[in-house]
Amino acid sequence: MLAGSDVAWWKTVLMIVIACVLLYLAIVKKFEPLLLLPIAFGMLLANLPLGGVMHPDLFLGKDIDYGKVLHEGGLLDILYLGVKLGIYPPLIFLGIGCMTDFAPLIANPKSILLGAAAQLGVFITFMGAILLGAFGIGGFGADGTVATIFKEAASIGIIGGADGPTAIYVTKTLAPTLLSAIAVAAYSYMALVPIIQPPIMKALTTKEERMIKMEQLRTVTQREKILFPIIVTIVVILLVPDAAPLVGMLMLGNLCKESGVVDRISKTAQNELMNIITIFLGMTVGATATADTFITPKTILIICLGLTAFSVSTAGGVLFGKIMCKVSGGKINPLIGSAGVSAVPMAARVSQIVGQKENPSNFLLMHAMGPNVAGVIGSAVAAGVFLALFK
Repeated sequence: MLAGSDVAWWKTVLMIVIACVLLYLAIVKKFEPLLLLPIAFGMLLANLPLGGVMHPDLFLGKDIDYGKVLHEGGLLDILYLGVKLGIYPPLIFLGIGCMTDFAPLIANPKSILLGAAAQLGVFITFMGAILLGAFGIGGFGADGTVATIFKEAASIGIIGGADGPTAIYVTKTLAPTLLSAIAVAAYSYMALVPIIQPPIMKALTTKEERMIKMEQLRTVTQREKILFPIIVTIVVILLVPDAAPLVGMLMLGNLCKESGVVDRISKTAQNELMNIITIFLGMTVGATATADTFITPKTILIICLGLTAFSVSTAGGVLFGKIMCKVSGGKINPLIGSAGVSAVPMAARVSQIVGQKENPSNFLLMHAMGPNVAGVIGSAVAAGVFLALFK
């Protein structure tokens, strides 16, 4: 439906205002501008009357007429096919892999447990959304089927992984009508990591725990760096086949980086290709946020549940960090557990900042990068589990 045609005028005006506010946050406040800016501008384009760049009604239902999309769709309809067909998120992961250094995780394999613990919010929120749907709260499972409730709950829960491409990849398959709300929530919370995480980290740790200095990580060999993406690809995809597109592209990108034999491919993936896909992904996801689908009580509830998912994930990582601190005899700073969400490298930087405020000589960044990159793998695996169960 074209924004403004059969929609209350005030909703269209409100969406334009929301788009402008998001543009302000991206440009002036610099909240995740690389994605928030194209998302906000796509939202603006889609809600301006008579623009004709996006027609969400072309993508309704299970059987989409792609020929009609190509012949009758607007610019963003055609670009949106990259989201609908699951092309953009894996390509984003390819670029992320080329920019990721897994050395901290290889040097301290135990940090993968922190990345796993930080997925707690994903599954807690998933179960909470199911309960809301079961009691008819929030409009989940509007078609009255249990399957739809589970699919929408999984799409909402994945916000807790703090990984925008993963959230989009799951939602476009399981609950496409929620895509705009979930994408905006996921990227908003990624941008707000420095604001959301510190209060949770301080509330769950003592001053003495935050002051803990960790030993320097060992040096990781080039052979280990090359073998790591190959081994992870084999193990993860054998266990969770539906994670193959995301994990496979992530590890291909990392292998290109660490092998040192395809520098041109690596640089292209992390620069030109990444930038192009980011523009297409951001604009088309933002364009799905039309007045008739976005201004609803369900959207507000999704944003609240997304905050819950992200907060619980942060808490899960910190609490498991406290357990590891006790088991290790006080050698592990629990703050690095908060980096287990996959907002790379922002979450690791927050661990560093909070720790250094308590002890100026404390340097946690490299230690926090271990659970941080483990969280990227963890969120992709969680996505694979949901897709295997509910698609």
